[in-house]
Amino acid sequence: MALQIDIGRKSLVRDTLENYSAASNLMHNERVRELMAAGDTIYHFGFGQAPFPLMDKAADRLRKFADRSAYLPVAGIKELRDAICDFHKLHDDIDRSADDVIVGPGSKELIFLLMNIFHGDVLVISPSWTSYKPQVQLSGHKPHVITACQADDWKITPQLVKNFLQTRDLSPVKLLIFNNPDNPTGTMYNKPELEALSEVFRSNGILVLADEIYARLTYGGNFTSMAKVYPEGTILCSGMSKWASMGGWRLGYHIYPPGLAALKEAVRSAASHTYTSVAAPMQYAMTEVLQDTETCRQYQQHTTRIMAAVAKYCHSELTAVGVTAVQPKGGYYIFPNFEVIREQLRRRDVTSCEQMVNTIFCETAVSLMAGGPGFLRPEDELTVRLCFVHFDGAKALAESERLGLERPLPDNFVHTHCTTVYEGIQRLVDWVKKLLSE
Repeated sequence: MALQIDIGRKSLVRDTLENYSAASNLMHNERVRELMAAGDTIYHFGFGQAPFPLMDKAADRLRKFADRSAYLPVAGIKELRDAICDFHKLHDDIDRSADDVIVGPGSKELIFLLMNIFHGDVLVISPSWTSYKPQVQLSGHKPHVITACQADDWKITPQLVKNFLQTRDLSPVKLLIFNNPDNPTGTMYNKPELEALSEVFRSNGILVLADEIYARLTYGGNFTSMAKVYPEGTILCSGMSKWASMGGWRLGYHIYPPGLAALKEAVRSAASHTYTSVAAPMQYAMTEVLQDTETCRQYQQHTTRIMAAVAKYCHSELTAVGVTAVQPKGGYYIFPNFEVIREQLRRRDVTSCEQMVNTIFCETAVSLMAGGPGFLRPEDELTVRLCFVHFDGAKALAESERLGLERPLPDNFVHTHCTTVYEGIQRLVDWVKKLLSE
């Protein structure tokens, strides 16, 4: 006898997930990869995956521990948690102990678990990484969006936060998801800005989930962690996917302040009921990787200066033709605004960012992600997220290492060693020029 119920999405999915969908960046990447696998030439600026090979001996270390198959402690082995604390003491001057750390299968899972156990309102910033709002919804919360603007370099300000709080009836304790350096804009908060914000957070019961996954990819090397200026109220979130080029290893972590031990224990409990523990070979291998501080240092310096050169090139070329953008200070992204060609697009019946990126793709083979609702932006705002990582990272890294850190990268480095980005940006620039000439 057939099951006599309506099995449509509307009946089976919670009402709070009415507008919920799969991670747009991952879906976009899968579609583009299928086209590339079929032989199409595409300039793939739609997905932020590290372009570089693993650092020296990392793969050997993973092979070394491939036979480790036992379940490990839920929070991670102490040796790895110690190494993580040493790493952040070295880079951020933050003193934490292994007891403050939870290791998970990527930082995304830990963010989701924290949202699930948190009792209070959750705040997100627009523009936003594509998974923050859906995770808030999945965890049963309503996302409260603080909207930043390009005039402020896509940063929230103390006054903006105060004004936002005055117009909302929120819980006494709140959780703000704070990404720095930022995805999708590439902007970065400096120490005085963080200190000013922290005063507002303290006085208004705002805890901060500081997603600092791109911290070690700061171009000027002057990154300040929110956990340094607001230690009692900041949960530091990071991992190995970006700076260490280990996205597929799926290893991230949270570092909790001692005063938020109750939150940490609740997340650890949730972890025991979901992922159990991170794969054993990954944990042992990553412990040795982090303990090799000199190899990590050189790898970070080489890869970061390459990314800085690519970011500078993208910003310079796009702004030269009237596209506006904040110059990236770290990470893989720039968030250009194509307002300069709005009228030309309107004459072609293109009025939304989604229509614009589809037009760009059809006419230039440049793949971009539309700003719009996916990044918590208006649909008619002509912003896009451009990930400048589609180049041969092994070739670029080898050349940087050949030159040595004592020598700067030459002016033509992007053209000669990050060729795909160079060609894709030129196609995009030529497309804008053509529209402006119509």
